[in-house]
Amino acid sequence: MNALNLAVIVIYLVTVAWIGLRLSGKQKSSSDYFVGEGRMPWWTVCFSVVATETSVLTVISIPGGAYTDQAFGNVELAIGYIIGRTVVAIVLIPLYKRGGFVSAYQYLELRFGRYLQGVAAVTFVFTRLLAEGVRLFASAIPIKLLLSEFGLDFGYDAIIVVLTLVTVVYTYLGGIKAVIWTDALQMGLYLTGALVAICVLTGHVGAAGWSDALHAGKFRVFDTDFGLAHILTSTFALPTAIIGGAIFAMASHGSDQLIVQRILATRSLRDSQKAIIGSGIFVAIQFAAFSLVGVLLWSYNGGKSAKELGLASADSLYPNFILHGLPVVVSGLLVAGILGAAMGSLSSALNSMANSTVADIIRSFSRRTLADHTLLRLARVMTLVWAALMALFAMGFSATTGNVYLTALTIAGYTYGALLGAFLLGRLVARANQFDAIVAFIATVIVMTFVVRVIKIDVTVAGKVVEKGIAAQWLVPIGVLVTLIVGGIASLFHPAPAPDEPEHIAAVA
Repeated sequence: MNALNLAVIVIYLVTVAWIGLRLSGKQKSSSDYFVGEGRMPWWTVCFSVVATETSVLTVISIPGGAYTDQAFGNVELAIGYIIGRTVVAIVLIPLYKRGGFVSAYQYLELRFGRYLQGVAAVTFVFTRLLAEGVRLFASAIPIKLLLSEFGLDFGYDAIIVVLTLVTVVYTYLGGIKAVIWTDALQMGLYLTGALVAICVLTGHVGAAGWSDALHAGKFRVFDTDFGLAHILTSTFALPTAIIGGAIFAMASHGSDQLIVQRILATRSLRDSQKAIIGSGIFVAIQFAAFSLVGVLLWSYNGGKSAKELGLASADSLYPNFILHGLPVVVSGLLVAGILGAAMGSLSSALNSMANSTVADIIRSFSRRTLADHTLLRLARVMTLVWAALMALFAMGFSATTGNVYLTALTIAGYTYGALLGAFLLGRLVARANQFDAIVAFIATVIVMTFVVRVIKIDVTVAGKVVEKGIAAQWLVPIGVLVTLIVGGIASLFHPAPAPDEPEHIAAVA
């Protein structure tokens, strides 16, 4: 039985690599490697965006959260994300597509100069190295548990190496086309897995199980606690989810090369806009499906806690059901889907980091014009370099889930506000120049480091007062505000540039 499941997983890994290479074709130029010559269908890009932002932690944590106290709160978050992505589609994507860019940070070069472009690119690649390295290790934790149930005892380092090697094969050779096609395939697999779990669970609990969950408040979407401390610290407070979530999505999908690169691979501006808005809708569907899995698991287990079921945490509930509640082969496919979630986010990160390194740093700061075949070769080399560094970084962690998860959540808070703020400064403050933008960028990162690490708010939980940090969704608007204030004030200390100077090229577009 276990042999069949293991065979399914191995076949899946080989098939994904083969399909990625088969569909991507031979890469003939750097533009093809980075953005697929702008010829990718919008729906595959849409699915790739969803897969890129979906990690193993998303797949197992949303059901666990719905099982305990989050209910359908993640769907509420998705509403804010849809609003933010719609703003990006209207305001920022036209700038990127009209400019023919392969990187979001090329806009910063056009508006301010190559030094700010370099600062933004370096910030992106190292932030992504930290975030994805943490995510890669965190992904290895549940995968190790799942594989051990199949009689395969891999260590964390071995899992990290295998995932990285399989992923880097099609990422190195196939570029963004391979990444997008395999992402679409992997999203389809893990989402199908959720639907299979829903059908099986419904067969077990019936209409009565749905009714019990409804009366227990498990289908609640909106958190209407409007206490100030709750709004500032809770991810699911209504204003935090809608307003903070919208601004957070503007940063993650408008100024993060990880997502923007995929959007630039579409055939037209309209296709780009459909892809990014559609991704928000599919994320909402995905969150609803995984939340429903958690709710039905609650009915299936009679509302028992994870500890009462002999599990370490709520995050173990869905993997435990996959292993023990589903038929052989089906469980193997769902484990493969979890592997796919890890590979999807990893491949996207590697390709976007190589893209930004070559397009925003090497090409912009090279003293001579580099031939296209040189850029293509450099892109492949940097894919290997970042893969090795990410694997080494992931293997450097100890086997502690708490710190890893919290680290992954807070990393974006340091830089997203500065990145989005730099774009908005270029659009909203016409007199701001490159020096103003760099000062504002650096000041924002410093301020956000203080906000994330130092500022805590007293919140009453279950009758006890505990200290909580500011919710991640509010970190981006705080950072944007700091960037605009510092950049705006700095711009007052020099004359406004003439209309024909570079600072006005994009400001008036």
